[in-house]
Amino acid sequence: MRAKSEHPLAAMVPRLLAWFDRSARTLPWRSAPGARRDPYRVWLSEIMLQQTTVPHAAPYFVAFTTRWPTVEALAEARDEDVMQAWAGLGYYARARNLLKCAREVAARGGFPETEAGLRTLPGIGPYTAGAVAALAFGERTPAVDGNAERVFARLLAMQDDWAAAKKRIGLLARELVPADRPGAFAEALMDLGATVCTPRNPNCAACPVAEHCAARAEGEPQRYPLKPEKVAPPVRYGTAWVLRRAGNIWVVRRPPSGLLGGMLALPSSDWIETRQQFAPAVEADWQPAGEARHIFTHFSLRLDVRVAETRYPDLPQGFWTPEGQLSGLPTVFAKAAALAGFSVRRKR
Repeated sequence: MRAKSEHPLAAMVPRLLAWFDRSARTLPWRSAPGARRDPYRVWLSEIMLQQTTVPHAAPYFVAFTTRWPTVEALAEARDEDVMQAWAGLGYYARARNLLKCAREVAARGGFPETEAGLRTLPGIGPYTAGAVAALAFGERTPAVDGNAERVFARLLAMQDDWAAAKKRIGLLARELVPADRPGAFAEALMDLGATVCTPRNPNCAACPVAEHCAARAEGEPQRYPLKPEKVAPPVRYGTAWVLRRAGNIWVVRRPPSGLLGGMLALPSSDWIETRQQFAPAVEADWQPAGEARHIFTHFSLRLDVRVAETRYPDLPQGFWTPEGQLSGLPTVFAKAAALAGFSVRRKR
């Protein structure tokens, strides 16, 4: 067992944990206080929460764990079923890695029980490995998410370059993790950042560790963390076609690899860096329906949406689906369908 931390912030840990015991959020993936967590539920929730808010992820988590209650059940699921159930959560490479990881875990007979072992699984990075190791297996290891980074940046009023600051935070968090409650420490930092030490208007009066906070002492905690300004993502353009026939809409499945790989979609052009007219797959009286805009990780997309009726029989690729049963489309295509007058149900 490592020696107790000598860092000045070590004094805040008992106060943080006592606050967490009183104020912990009730979330669908959490267990009763003091109970060891199911690694499958920890892992699934952490993957879903990457780039996604808690309110948005929660119903997906409930739906997944109802349909696939164990990692073995998820490992046996069909790719297309999982991709459709994921539709609307975004960042679809996560869903593909989710299946890869579930199948590898099932083949191994269970999750590795250490941070290092978990890092060998597909789609698991440092944070997720630390979270699963600490929460599910009680390893004394840190799990530093964006909320925890903000908390530490303010506690220390960190002026470092943000990349260097994140490294310092990771090392400090590892030093401060209490041996007896590593999971509670991780979740306490998450909850503090999510509910008290928020990005804007932090509630310092309600903070259990306010007296340890250098940013609060300065009087401007909201200044931190000091991150470089975001650069506007490049813009790409394309066209999406909403083709109707007798109460049905034509949908296709995207190629298995690449962006939105394996997902159901509306027919669309390539997405390129210059705006231009794209030839539709079939001749019809195409009418403009508006522009669907969506931001991906590395670029912003603007889709010119066109809608038409047709009498064509089945086309070379894809299939007709009843308008009232349109479901499982990624958000960008759900936006395009909405412009054409159709709502897309989330398939869960």
